[in-house]
Amino acid sequence: MGIRNVGIVGAGTMGSGIAQVCAAAGFRVTLLDVSAEAVSKGVETVSRNLERLVVKEKLAAGDKATILERVSPTTSNGDLAASDLVIEAATENETLKQRILRDIDAIVSPTAIIATNTSSISVTRLAAVTGRAPQFIGMHFFNPVPVMALVELIRGLQTSDETLATARGFVEALGKTAVVARNSPGFAVNRILCPMINEAIFALHEGLASAEEIDAGMMLGCNHPIGPLALADLIGLDTMLSVMEVFYDGFKDPKYRPAPLLKEMVDAGFLGRKSGRGFFNYA
Repeated sequence: MGIRNVGIVGAGTMGSGIAQVCAAAGFRVTLLDVSAEAVSKGVETVSRNLERLVVKEKLAAGDKATILERVSPTTSNGDLAASDLVIEAATENETLKQRILRDIDAIVSPTAIIATNTSSISVTRLAAVTGRAPQFIGMHFFNPVPVMALVELIRGLQTSDETLATARGFVEALGKTAVVARNSPGFAVNRILCPMINEAIFALHEGLASAEEIDAGMMLGCNHPIGPLALADLIGLDTMLSVMEVFYDGFKDPKYRPAPLLKEMVDAGFLGRKSGRGFFNYA
């Protein structure tokens, strides 16, 4: 099937980023969130990101206006009805995602594809709450979405070959590269990345080195563009904790246990960049 209209549920960091790249690629976008304030903030984020490109002379001012015109903000689920593809980009909470996916399933056309932007939750399990499991797929974008070139496509047990092919074509239309992963906790990229970050937090907790030294060591010694602790702050420590808990529960292997310091940071409300403080101070 051809995709022209894209619905995005969740106007936060990921949802607004996905909306931006979809609109920039020529798709009509319906951006949905629970409140007018939340969806307005999402559109403002898109506008601000595009303005940076205009300032850097990477985008014409007229093109910015055209891209923004393709984004229709809403708080009404019914406005998703015309979508050929709906991408759920809510927070990494399975119960919340299941509720949202049921709502989407009841609204959109029987031929529409539903995708989840989950970074760790079972795509097979999420697909099962809809009435269109063959037309359900994991579509994992990476943060910041407008910059990162990768989208991980995750097949649930029920995902059809046609849905996978359509999703791959859509990702390529966005100018991004798709890699396909089997449904397993963390899929491919986060299965490798998040335990590495978690181990860096263990190292900090045990006093092996300071946060600055750990990040400098990985950047200079392993040629990483950003240190693991700064990356955790960028991802959000609450999201990191949720992912590690999914790993620990899914694999029943102690090597995936969340670092105690990670739990304590989340308990304290030190969530990284979004709260102004994580392993580093952003205030």
